[in-house]
Amino acid sequence: MSASATANSCPDVLKFMKRKLNSQETVNLCEAYRGHTLLIVNTASYCGFTPQFEGLEAIYEEYRDRKFTILGFPSHEFNQEAKDEGKTAELCELTYGVKFPMFEPTDVKGDDADPLYRILTDATGEAPAWNFNKYLVDKKGNILKHYPSSVTPTDDVLINDIKSALAM
Repeated sequence: MSASATANSCPDVLKFMKRKLNSQETVNLCEAYRGHTLLIVNTASYCGFTPQFEGLEAIYEEYRDRKFTILGFPSHEFNQEAKDEGKTAELCELTYGVKFPMFEPTDVKGDDADPLYRILTDATGEAPAWNFNKYLVDKKGNILKHYPSSVTPTDDVLINDIKSALAM
């Protein structure tokens, strides 16, 4: 497939290069996650919702063999993220055992919002109002739904929507 054909077949939500958390390595989201059902989450290390990392990791482990991936984006938008990426990575990996991909700190709302989050917000009409907002994306790159922080990773609504998206 030619490079232009590949670019044209990449959904807008995946047309980004993102740097891995606490690393110089970058990931082409299209190459890595095209064809995957995704849950994109803005995270924070020092938030009342931070324990959601455990549930997120559990659903990632349960469904990852079916091409389900969680993409985590730490954000200091709500003043609850470490300014040191090493501390964020340590909390994710050591405290919560996070194995799903975590990326560089990202602005998720307002005029400075990262282009990925602008696409998510435009598609759903919902910008993150706090940490641990979730966006479900089907394997074709369609942004299906936004979930506020109060919807936990073990919430039946979220789990059922993930199962439905995986069956599409």
